[in-house]
This record gives sequence, C-alpha cells and structure tokens, in this order.
Amino acid sequence: MRAWHCEWRASVQLGLLKDKAVNLQEKIQSHMTEAMRGKDQLRLSVLRMMKTAIKNKEVEKMKVLDEGDAIAVLNTLVKQRKDSAEQFRTGGREEMAQKEEAEIKIIEEYLPAAASEEEIRRAIGEAVQETGATSIKDMGKVMKATMSRLAGKTADGSRVSQLVKEKLS
Repeated sequence: MRAWHCEWRASVQLGLLKDKAVNLQEKIQSHMTEAMRGKDQLRLSVLRMMKTAIKNKEVEKMKVLDEGDAIAVLNTLVKQRKDSAEQFRTGGREEMAQKEEAEIKIIEEYLPAAASEEEIRRAIGEAVQETGATSIKDMGKVMKATMSRLAGKTADGSRVSQLVKEKLS
C-alpha cells in the first residue's frame, strides 16, 4: 500500500510540474544556476540583481508579485541602466556605459516583446476615441488608457508620451 501511495504521489507531483507554467522568478532562478555552472559572471550578477529587486518589491508590498508586477520591476531596472549608461557616457566612462548596456540586454531577455511604433500609435488612436480627448489637457486620460492597452508589452513611457502629445497637438 505504501509503495503504491509513493508512486501515485510522485506521478501527481510530476504531472503538476509538467503542467505548471514556469513563472518569471523560477526562470531567473534556474538561469542563475546555469550561469553559476557556466561561470558567466556578468549574467550571474545581473540575474542576482534582478532576483533581489523583485524580492525587495515583494517585501515592500508584503505580498508575492504577480507576473505583471515583476515585469514592471524589470522595466524599472532597464530604465535605470539606460540612465546610468547615458551618465557614464557624458562623464567619459565608455567602458562602464558598455557594461550597463550589456546588463540591459540580459534583462530584456526576460521582458515581453516591445510594442512596435505602429502598435503604440494604434493604441493611442483607440485611447483618444475612447476618452473623447480633444486637447493636451486630456493627456493624462489618454496616457492611462494607452498604457492599459499596451499592458502585455514593453513600451517606453516617454516615447508613448511624446506620441500622445503629437496626436493631441
């Protein structure tokens, strides 16, 4: 009886693991292990930073982050790296800027596909129709509606803002 129970339990666990979609945090953890084995120091460092940032946000919110929140954290990390690279370039530290850009490439592997210019413009058009916006005063409403339409994709907020201003001007 006991052997049968162990077999059943193992098959149930394997079945659950097979059906369960691997979430972002599990993916980061498994890739950390691979980076350790491959002695890829840059990738390992970036993966640790990503994991820590997500964990810090969980502690801050006092709950486990869902996929959307974890992606928002990673988008923040990309934005920080872009700002840092720009600052390093203005300071004449090209090697540090290149390191930041290498980190951006690694982080972007874990982000959903970026929204294309056409998708952003289409979302803005739909948002303007939905909100009935006519002037730049309605920009906040349009931005909110546009960003909600682009929720599953990565979109640079400053670029979206620029396109909304063009549309409403």
